[in-house]
This record gives sequence, C-alpha cells and structure tokens, in this order.
Amino acid sequence: MTVLIALPGSEDHAHRLGTRLGREVIVPEVRQFPDGELYVRMPRAKLEGTVAIVGNLSHDNFLRVAFFAGTARDLGAQQVGLVAPYLAYMRQDSVFNPGEGITQRYFAKLVSASVDWMVTVDPHLHRVHTLEGIYSIPTTIARAAPAIARWVTGEVQKPVLVGPDAESKQWVSAVADSCGAPFVILEKTRRGDRDVSVSAPDYQFNGHTPVVIDDIVSTGRTMVEATKMLRAAGAAAPMCVAIHAVFADAVGDALVAAGAKGIVTCDTIPHASNRICISDSLADAVRTRL
Repeated sequence: MTVLIALPGSEDHAHRLGTRLGREVIVPEVRQFPDGELYVRMPRAKLEGTVAIVGNLSHDNFLRVAFFAGTARDLGAQQVGLVAPYLAYMRQDSVFNPGEGITQRYFAKLVSASVDWMVTVDPHLHRVHTLEGIYSIPTTIARAAPAIARWVTGEVQKPVLVGPDAESKQWVSAVADSCGAPFVILEKTRRGDRDVSVSAPDYQFNGHTPVVIDDIVSTGRTMVEATKMLRAAGAAAPMCVAIHAVFADAVGDALVAAGAKGIVTCDTIPHASNRICISDSLADAVRTRL
C-alpha cells in the first residue's frame, strides 16, 4: 500500500498527485520544540510498502524530508521516495572562485542518503548534464514542456518562442516541438547575480508574439534584458513563461516596466503567477517508481 506524505506547504501538490494516482495523502504533524528543533509525528502508527514524500527542498525543508523518511521506515515502510517538483541547490555546479564549495554535489549526497528514489520537474542541469552524475539514487525527470505547450497554444496567437540564453534551448525546443511554433535563442552574458546582458534577436517577427521561456525566474534580470531587446527590435510585448517561480525579487513589476505583457509560471513552486499545472506529467513520472 503506497501513501503520499505531504511536506508543510505542499499539501496541494500532494492532493493533486493523490487524486491522479489514486493514493491516500497523509499530513504529518510538524512543530518546533522551545529550542527551535523540529518535532514530527505521523498520523498513523504503521506504514508499509512504498511511501513518497511530496514537497520541495528549499530553505530548511531537507531536515523535514530526512525526519519524515526516517520515521516512515521506523513505522514499516520498505521504500521511501521523494517527489520534489522543484529541485533546490542545483546552481553551484562548479568552482567559479577560489574557496567555493560545489554545493550541488554535497546536497545530492545528503538527499541520496535519506531517500531511495526521487522524481522532480526539469532540474537546472547545466555543466552536469544528468542527475545520475550527482545523485546515487534512481531519479526520474518529469517534463513541463507539454503543459507549457498547451498553455501557449490556448493563450497566444501566432507565438514565436524565445530562449534568453543557450541553457534555455533544451526547454524552448521541447515546447516548440509540442506546439509547432518557431523559436529563436538569444545569447546572454552574466557578470553577477543581477548583472546580465542579452544579445539582440536575429529574427523578423512579422506580427508574431514572442513568448520568452526559461526554467527558473529568480532575480528576473535575464527575462528583463531579453524583453528590452525584443521590444527594441520591434517585437510585440512578449509574454514570459518560467517553469520554477523562485522570485527572489519583484520580477513581475520589472518585466512590465521593461515592456512585457506579463509572466506566468508552472506550479512547481506556489506563487500568484502560477497558471500552468504540471501534475499530469509529475504523476506519470511517479508511476514509474511505484
């Protein structure tokens, strides 16, 4: 018998998955002791078979996952999986300056030691090209491209998809294949977290509406600069689409000020901009592990 265990804040994700998979969802009790340490308690005294923890590992959620996994095993679960719609700690995949640590690798070891398998949505793979290169547990990637393609087809007339940098080509090309739209990839130069420049597009838009697509929107500088260049090239106000709504800054206002029509995101991270549901793709990926 497989149950889904919802991390705090991920109850909606867990229930959407539970509905699609026909699985029960349980919500553990989580609170803090007076000294700030975590207390966890499952709502039942016995588990069996495979259980899957549903939720992202951002902020301090890794400890919750580790404690949930340990508790589930103590209660009889034979396997514990993790369904993390957004996989955190993927950015630092190399040493860029002396003294830095490759936190992507360290984090992968911690997660691999806590759960038996993992499912996630479009992780930020750049210099390391596969999750197998850093995770020692079986992993499955659910793709957001089909859901994004359906949204673009239903909401944008005459779209042309735009990738703001070379990294984005993998996502943009997949969406283009799904919805039959043309695409163009720009070139980006990054000088810091909030200091980027983007090349002018070599494309005649001819009445097409640009749709800028990237995997993560954090500070939003890449999308802002891409929007400015598109508007300067005479394109219509672009719609911006991101898979993961990290939103470290007030991105929406900055994009509109730069000339964008707006921004929509997939629901891997809860945010007011969520318009694209990836639960179907996520459920299909989870089925391969159950």
